Amino acid sequence: MRNYSPQGLTKFKARGNSSLVHYRILLLLWFPILIAELTGCNQANPRTGPAPILDVSSTRSASSNEIETKSALKLDSTARGACAGRTDRYYPAFAPKPERASHAAKAAEARGAKSEAVAAPDAASVVGRPLMLNGSSGLLRLSGSGKTLQIDTLKLVGEGVSDSTQKCEVDIVGEKPIEATSVGRPDGLERYEAGVPACPFAFDVLDGAVLVPAQITACVFKAADCQTSPSGLWGPDPTSMDAAEVAKRRTAAEKAMGEALHDLEERAQDNPDAADLLSGQSGFPGQREDQCHAYVKESSIGYCAAVLTEARAAFLESRLAELPPAAKADKSDKKRSAVKRKPKPEAAAAAPKP
Repeated sequence: MRNYSPQGLTKFKARGNSSLVHYRILLLLWFPILIAELTGCNQANPRTGPAPILDVSSTRSASSNEIETKSALKLDSTARGACAGRTDRYYPAFAPKPERASHAAKAAEARGAKSEAVAAPDAASVVGRPLMLNGSSGLLRLSGSGKTLQIDTLKLVGEGVSDSTQKCEVDIVGEKPIEATSVGRPDGLERYEAGVPACPFAFDVLDGAVLVPAQITACVFKAADCQTSPSGLWGPDPTSMDAAEVAKRRTAAEKAMGEALHDLEERAQDNPDAADLLSGQSGFPGQREDQCHAYVKESSIGYCAAVLTEARAAFLESRLAELPPAAKADKSDKKRSAVKRKPKPEAAAAAPKP
């Protein structure tokens, strides 16, 4: 057992007092550092926070620091050069967002796409190209531009006047070409009138073809003992065409025609002209089939049907532009009609007299 003498106890107390003094000194040295860490005012940080006291000045400083920090992060996220495109990984909230098209821009784009689908072709699409009736018979060559075209070649195939079983061909254009003059767009397509001797006719310009309306009477050339008619679709031989591209072309025309019909349906209730156009549309598929059944490779290529559908879409668009806009129903009237009228209470039966 250890023996503690009074002298030893005195030395132990002195040593303990010395250690306590050292601990107090260390605590006094560490205390300011601890306070600095707790208040967030470490001067080594490039962005020093506000004072820990929640007064008006501190609140304003905090708000200012937040705004400056967001601005800095946004500036970093839109930086160019070596760091471009990297900061959005670290600051996704401030990454540049893709611009969205406005509703007006989308509507304008839709109108542009729509007008492109039904846009009337220019005469340049047929000038200088050999065009044949139904893609197989006769020959039509055009030249010129703008409002005046020239018919350089026109060969019509027909049948004999004296003997209808005999086939005949008439070469109409002589030394000088025949002039064809534009008369505007009465049916949505550029129309030209040609003063061909003994056989005047008009034709509408399509994309790569011309359409001659039906003639009332046949053209008779007594000197050649031949009667014929230029009516029908004059276009190229579609044998070398891509059926998929032709089908795509018809799909676009069908879509444009459907949009025009939808607009007509909205106006048909208040406009008899729009109603007549809708009722006449029911006969178009049959008319198209009758006119295209003789075109070359129509069952496999479908060129004639695609072109006539484009012509029909242009026709409907031209008629639609002439009609007044659809009348908008009054919202107040709709609300009043939607409210059900409460039935009037039946009159109470008179009490019997005593």
